[in-house]
Amino acid sequence: MGLIRRAIGGAAAARALGEAAEGVAEVFVPNATRRMELSAEAHRAALDSHSEEFQYVRPGLFDRFVNGLNRLPRPMLALGTLGLFIYAMIDPFSFAERMVGLAEVPEPLWWLLGAIVSFYFGARELHYFRSPRAPEPSFEPMLHPVRDENPALSAWRNDAVRRQR
Repeated sequence: MGLIRRAIGGAAAARALGEAAEGVAEVFVPNATRRMELSAEAHRAALDSHSEEFQYVRPGLFDRFVNGLNRLPRPMLALGTLGLFIYAMIDPFSFAERMVGLAEVPEPLWWLLGAIVSFYFGARELHYFRSPRAPEPSFEPMLHPVRDENPALSAWRNDAVRRQR
């Protein structure tokens, strides 16, 4: 102990050496804890700003109308598709004439329709993909011993299972 203390230079020097090593390590591997803290702060700030935006607003007639319009596309597409099947069964000749008309629609217009529908549903999917979820536990207790290619790791896991029982 005395030799190490003289070589390093005391507690303050050892602390400075440890902080320097931590700083060098963070250059190569980012600090996961700090990244999670920053992510939580950004999420909290976004939620706070969103709640401030709607704190005193009461939806009027126009807002309710627009919210109703925003909810229409998915049911209309689903019901419209079912309606096409019913229409094809009721009047097949008229349905075939309408489909010939659809075949005459120029290709750029189909691309535009595809882009609009893709962006609408893609934005909804992205919204739900980015919305916050409760973190799932990363550790699942093992109920039986595990055999691994690494004997030391396998023994360590088996000891952990035995201690849990």
